[in-house]
Amino acid sequence: MARDYDSQLLESVGVRRRRMRDALLFGAQRARRTADERLGKAFAGVAVAAVLCAGCVGWSFLQHTLAKQQAEQEKQQQRTQQFEQSAN
Repeated sequence: MARDYDSQLLESVGVRRRRMRDALLFGAQRARRTADERLGKAFAGVAVAAVLCAGCVGWSFLQHTLAKQQAEQEKQQQRTQQFEQSAN
């Protein structure tokens, strides 16, 4: 009998804490917000993924452009050195 009372008391305390936490987080309309909250979290996840993908694409484009510029500069320097050598 004592175990039943203890487990019942612990369950009651757990339910009360969960309800208090939900009331703090979601307010009085917590029952109506569950679907909206899930949809909002899904949208936020998609938005974060899109931002990360765009960042990766931008970083790749930047690296490609800088490598291309560096290769062009090296080519220009080689042409200049060859011109100088042929002039001497």
